Amino acid sequence: MPLIKRLPRKRGFTNIFKTEYEIVNVGQLKTFPPNAEVTPQVLFNAGLVKHKGRPVKVLGEGVIDRPLVVRASKFSASAERKILAVGGKVESV
Repeated sequence: MPLIKRLPRKRGFTNIFKTEYEIVNVGQLKTFPPNAEVTPQVLFNAGLVKHKGRPVKVLGEGVIDRPLVVRASKFSASAERKILAVGGKVESV
């Protein structure tokens, strides 16, 4: 039997250049006071992201009830709508 058939876990393709993002949901941003500036460094200090060097992506799960200035690498469409709906600002880093 060929080697590739004997090692099924080694089949396929793994992209070594894939960008891995730190994920933060909009509902987790309730810990910050109104009108606060939320940056990746602030998220790291608050314990919401584990790796300081990775880019941050904000997803739209949860509810936000205060205006915040959020700076991150990427935003989902629903997260951007929710932040802007309460009077916050979205800035891509």
